[in-house]
Amino acid sequence: MIDSADLDHCREAIRTGSLSFHAASRLLPSSVRDPALALYAFCRLADDAVDDTDDKAPAVLALRDRLDLVYAGRPRNAAADRAFAAVVQDFEMPRALPDALLEGLAWDAFGRRYDTLADLRAYCARVASAVGAMMCVLMRVRDADALARACDLGLAMQLTNIARDVGEDARAGRLYLPLVWLEEVGLDPEAFLRNPVSDKGVKRMTRQLIDEANALYARSEAGIAALPMTCRPGIFAARHVYAGIGHAVGQLGYDSINSRARTSGRQKLGWLGLSMARTAATFVVPRSPVLHASPVAEVAFLVDAAARKQVRFSRSDALFSALAQLEARDRSKRPLDRAEA
Repeated sequence: MIDSADLDHCREAIRTGSLSFHAASRLLPSSVRDPALALYAFCRLADDAVDDTDDKAPAVLALRDRLDLVYAGRPRNAAADRAFAAVVQDFEMPRALPDALLEGLAWDAFGRRYDTLADLRAYCARVASAVGAMMCVLMRVRDADALARACDLGLAMQLTNIARDVGEDARAGRLYLPLVWLEEVGLDPEAFLRNPVSDKGVKRMTRQLIDEANALYARSEAGIAALPMTCRPGIFAARHVYAGIGHAVGQLGYDSINSRARTSGRQKLGWLGLSMARTAATFVVPRSPVLHASPVAEVAFLVDAAARKQVRFSRSDALFSALAQLEARDRSKRPLDRAEA
């Protein structure tokens, strides 16, 4: 069980740090909402710890150590860590899922770039679909088809975030647009990062991201009817709130360089109402055959891990290699830091 004081801390972290999730979570039953708040608080604070520092390697390695302590049953003395440790124990959370998130953050620490849309989906799988799979675990859903559709939703949400933040990311030296897309529109990646301009080619790429996200939003809906009835409104809400962000990007003419798409409180209330109505419709509408579509290749490992309840997990070779490189980079910088001091 999550300690009430720890839960209050997690709730406040989400209220101020993730308005879209906070709005959607209000429609979840408390049996799912409370552990989901703990899950999102841990993931959000971990993501912020990496984003908010120029020296990202130590932040990722510290997160690895925090996860090791959580899964050893000895979490760090912090509200988010204690709450997440309770979630891991209560729901038998497979270690592969938070480790996937850790690998995605390690990729961010490297400043990794993505050649193709498939490569970008592999990143989105780690930083977003892994969270979708963990949400299914919190709902006590281990069906592979439902997990695959939850991962579709995670991919869609992250692609929407990337489309919304093209300019913000570029000004911070981050590039998520597939490199083959930049080549097709005649843009040099380094030149774009030095001077991000919202020209026709950049708008085209942003629209491609939103179009891909919208297709995944539509596909994800087939899995919502496979969730417990009490959980469906919250997941419909997440789908509509994030798709609404994508629509706002489109209303700006796909210019994410000079503007950042936003949605209003009134819009969010409207989407919450729509989610309730759509949930009522699932009482009578038969399940879609799309439910049984194969998972996107890049998320298949998450579906398999969650469906098989792999609580104890040996880190993948890719993650082990990424962490080893980060450790080597961190060690190589320490003597220089001491010398400068």
